[in-house]
Amino acid sequence: MRRWVIVALLSGCGPVGYISQVTFEADNAVAAARAANAEKYSPYWWTRAKEYLYMAREVAGHADYQGANHFGRLAEEAAIKAKAEAETHPRVEPAKEPAPDAIAPAKDPKTDIAPAKDTP
Repeated sequence: MRRWVIVALLSGCGPVGYISQVTFEADNAVAAARAANAEKYSPYWWTRAKEYLYMAREVAGHADYQGANHFGRLAEEAAIKAKAEAETHPRVEPAKEPAPDAIAPAKDPKTDIAPAKDTP
């Protein structure tokens, strides 16, 4: 019985909430966004999530766990949006390089003179 009371009291404690919110939830959401290639396909939300996560850790370093949890929630929300946007972004195949013989030469290799524009 005593153990449950201690666990219930500690669940509202700042560092315990920080570990749950920032270390697990926000960090996992940012990792999932990174796996979805959000850095390329959703740069706004990706940067926002990354910076909020950084700020949450910095604020926790000053023992402001309530503020750190706030930034952790913001980081998690931004990471979720970044992942969703990255997953719905249309994937475009990169342009293929033209064949080497399809490119007009800058100079005629036989005469070492650039071709004229109006050659008959």
